[in-house]
Amino acid sequence: MAVPSRFNRRSLLVAVMAATASGHALASMGNIGNTYGLLPTDVASAQSLSMFNNQVSATYYNPAYLATDSRGELSTGILHAEHELRAEGSDRTGKVLSDSPSQHVLIGMKTNLGSLTKANHPIYLGFMAGVEKFGKELLAFESETSQSGQFFQYGRQPLFLNIGGASTLWRGIDAGYSARVTLHSEASLATTTDLAGNTQYEQLSVDAKPSIRSIFSTNVDLGETLCGDNSCWASGLEIALSYRTDSNTKTTVDAKTVIPGLIPASDPLVFSVATYDSYQPSAYAVGLHYSARNWRVAVSLEQQNWSDLEEEFDKDTIKDQAMAEFDDILIPRIGGEYRLNRYFFVTGGLAYQESPLKEGTTRDVNYFDNDKYIVGIGLAAQYDNPPILAYPVRFDFGYQRQMLQERDFTLDSTRPGNSSDGVVVKTDGDVDVISGSITLKF
Repeated sequence: MAVPSRFNRRSLLVAVMAATASGHALASMGNIGNTYGLLPTDVASAQSLSMFNNQVSATYYNPAYLATDSRGELSTGILHAEHELRAEGSDRTGKVLSDSPSQHVLIGMKTNLGSLTKANHPIYLGFMAGVEKFGKELLAFESETSQSGQFFQYGRQPLFLNIGGASTLWRGIDAGYSARVTLHSEASLATTTDLAGNTQYEQLSVDAKPSIRSIFSTNVDLGETLCGDNSCWASGLEIALSYRTDSNTKTTVDAKTVIPGLIPASDPLVFSVATYDSYQPSAYAVGLHYSARNWRVAVSLEQQNWSDLEEEFDKDTIKDQAMAEFDDILIPRIGGEYRLNRYFFVTGGLAYQESPLKEGTTRDVNYFDNDKYIVGIGLAAQYDNPPILAYPVRFDFGYQRQMLQERDFTLDSTRPGNSSDGVVVKTDGDVDVISGSITLKF
């Protein structure tokens, strides 16, 4: 006998809300680090300088670079990303599909643990954390099918947490390791209900387990390695390599109910959902950096292995029917920084990112994703001897614009009576990101 839809909705809603411990949120395949950039230098350079940023955000992009600055650091900042994601088709009256902002408060710290030992060999430890909605929302989560379509890589971002360390191996050669921490939640609900949806004898348990994924990197200062204390052709030239394993945010919900007289306790009605909200692909990156007295420039190439997500979606009970296919992509970036005077620096960068989502439909889920150009600009002010503080202080501001290129999608829905099935939708959009931070060096 069919169970009333009222009970279905109530039971699953209670379980999912308990598992995620958050309110309604937009899904996002990505994180703040690879979608926008962590600190303003990362945002303003379109992440082209991220592998060569001696601030604490290096724990995510290139942890080995923590060793290039012997000073400790305390950084705090905010990031606001404003979306206007558009989808135009015959099944809708307006163009804007999503305009919910992503807003973060960020904090990072770096210190030298080598001072705790007698070895006199520096070992640098750093961590970086970001919390959505300016610190009010730790675990934004939503996974759903959609008749009207949904964008693949945007929305509010879950908790960002990264911790890592670095040390010098030999002259000019540094190595680093960091761990990216996400949460896997499991919820279990058992209840007895009547046909009106009134429950009793409830049992609810929720577990949230950390999932730790690795980031490895090495950085080589060719000038220091090849030339030592002397100047040569390689002076000012650096190369960096990094590898990030994939990571995700996952929720599993198991709910079962008994309806006296209809569904016995010996054979309860069972609902099981296992789904991913946030996914970050494994990535290889190589960067080349050249610095002179008043300026520096960097280029990088990053490969993101999105094809691995196909296997994960096969285990996702909400998205498995989508049969989504993904390509591995290469992201080129170029950017630089120029020192205007004793105090001020200006930063700029450019990147191009292809969509990993292959051509075709994603049944019932109806994902949209677009190729995009990313451009950024920023300004920094550094005071080595501020009037009140005992240590140098740095102020950073970064702006980034992401321009999503037009792409057509055909909606595909198996839901009975859905008038959007087969409709061709033209998608594009713009994302504006602003970021500011204060950094103390000690």
